[in-house]
Amino acid sequence: MEKINVGGQAVIEGVMMRAPRSLAIAVRRANGEIVVKRELVAPLSERYPFVKLPIIRGAVALFQSLVIGIKALNFSANEAMVEEQPEGEKDGQELSAWAMAGTMAVAFAFGIGLFFVLPLYATRLLTQFALISDTNLIFNLVDGVIRVIVFLLYIWSISRMKDIRRVFQYHGAEHKSIFAHEAGETLTVENVRPYSRLHPRCGTSFLLIVMLVSIAVFSLIPKLWPFYLKAGSRVVLLPLIAGISYEFLKWGAKHEANPLVRLLIAPGLALQRLTTGEPDDAQLEVAIRSLNEALEVNAGYADDRLVV
Repeated sequence: MEKINVGGQAVIEGVMMRAPRSLAIAVRRANGEIVVKRELVAPLSERYPFVKLPIIRGAVALFQSLVIGIKALNFSANEAMVEEQPEGEKDGQELSAWAMAGTMAVAFAFGIGLFFVLPLYATRLLTQFALISDTNLIFNLVDGVIRVIVFLLYIWSISRMKDIRRVFQYHGAEHKSIFAHEAGETLTVENVRPYSRLHPRCGTSFLLIVMLVSIAVFSLIPKLWPFYLKAGSRVVLLPLIAGISYEFLKWGAKHEANPLVRLLIAPGLALQRLTTGEPDDAQLEVAIRSLNEALEVNAGYADDRLVV
């Protein structure tokens, strides 16, 4: 099978894999069987060529990832709790369009509030009490440092949760499977197991890059603007920041053999030690199943269906 670029996401008791024209979600049910949902996905760039433009493609990719990710989590949450169901009974309940939109809105608002508005407010308090200089450079540097600290504390905190640790193990399984695919290996547990769980194109690295790029972008906001304008501008500028971060991530993955690039991507890989765990063989089996199904659909051998 032709080697193609793939990406993925860990979900509840499973892995979602995405190829250029397909995606597959593999989940291990409580009774031990693996259920797979797979879909054909038409690239947006075929209908809207401008989506392929630098910066724009990163912003679009972020929005698509949010939509697909929430759908994948919903599917996995339903399937992971399924025991034995009567013949013909529908597995789980998919979120409605309104429920999906509401979930995305809440998640987006939480992220903006925690990682952008809260650091801004904290930095403003520091300037009001004359603990730091109110120059534009110092203000945005402190704002950025607080943002990164909040982000790291959040990642560390959720990594202590038992259920999240299992998701992070599936995250490691996802990375190992993708590495094996990129190396041209036959996808078996034995072949996949030795590969690294740290991948340069990981979403964790992307989020850290977003935090750092935002420091530079937000420095362009006039310091005399009132708080509500500064907070609102962080939302408006987020697509630009995501686009720039996406381009850096792709560039870094393409030139990862360069020593300077390795130094630049090292913090993202180090952070993945928190967001990935060493998977067991059963988890690797799920990741491999998901990747194989996504590649099969991408090659045109199957259509949208549920496979057990």
